[in-house]
Amino acid sequence: MKKVGIVMGSDSDLPVVEKAITTLKEFDVPYEVHVFSAHRTPEEAKSFSAHARDAGFGAIIAAAGKAAHLAGAIAANTTIPVIGIPVKSSTLDGLDALLSTVQMPSGIPVATVAIDGAANAALLAIQVLSVYDAALAEKLDEARRIAAKKVLEKDKEIASKYAD
Repeated sequence: MKKVGIVMGSDSDLPVVEKAITTLKEFDVPYEVHVFSAHRTPEEAKSFSAHARDAGFGAIIAAAGKAAHLAGAIAANTTIPVIGIPVKSSTLDGLDALLSTVQMPSGIPVATVAIDGAANAALLAIQVLSVYDAALAEKLDEARRIAAKKVLEKDKEIASKYAD
């Protein structure tokens, strides 16, 4: 199975990124976690992304706040799918990071999830890997069935509580 690379611009992003790690663990998807800054360690970020395919990665998650150029810097150096997590910071409640992550130039796509949306970033990476992994696809299907069942159980509880 291919692994998922998780890169954050700063260790202060770890509380958000941990949700992606937890989700990948739940699906038994291998991963690596790194701290590379698009601005402070550009050569390391470039090297990681340029060699990601040969290192066995099938998707990369990049989390960053504020200017949030990390996902774009990673995507510029690989053709592996890159998923950006805009991280909420003290300035602009993460809107700056969201816009920096989602507004990529034509030719260098970055899939972008919600601000602090690490669990969905991991699920999207898992979906990418599941295209060629039937067992992983089945795990995703089962997780969706369980989630639907939980919603329907809550529906019954609420409906019965407020029935006339």
